[in-house]
Amino acid sequence: MLNTTNFANRKNNIQFLTIEIQVMEILKYKVIKTDKQYNEYCQILHDLDFSTKKKTKTIEDEMELLTFLIEKYDEENRNFEILEPIPLLKSLMKDHNMKAVDLANLLNVSEGLVSDMLNYKKGLSKETIRILSERFKLNQEAFNRPYELKVNKKPKLKHSKVTRSRKKLAGV
Repeated sequence: MLNTTNFANRKNNIQFLTIEIQVMEILKYKVIKTDKQYNEYCQILHDLDFSTKKKTKTIEDEMELLTFLIEKYDEENRNFEILEPIPLLKSLMKDHNMKAVDLANLLNVSEGLVSDMLNYKKGLSKETIRILSERFKLNQEAFNRPYELKVNKKPKLKHSKVTRSRKKLAGV
């Protein structure tokens, strides 16, 4: 049989445990410590951002917290400054399980243009940079760095037979 002091201590411990469990339930998100957790939070943020048109104050607060946690993890674990825009974009696509078709839909451009961008044949437009920085929650400077495009030095002529032919001039 418990005496009153032990009973009071036990009751206080149970109350403390109950309060602790309630607080842990309130803390829906924690500091990101792994890439898996980072990817989960990015997906949750993406789903919240695109799932509802009318966002409540609670959803906006949740998105703000997720954005903060993701940015904090990025600051500590990602070194975007040394990456050129295209390798950075490819890395982000891999982290977010995106394919070229998903990127084309996001940017509202053709898959061919996305292919050209990813293969250094076309540069990133200002609008593309804005959309990417908003989607991946990065500063626009990350995508607005100079990089060299791979262009053909010898352009292919569509009508090469015509350009090689010689017309006989009348009277010559």
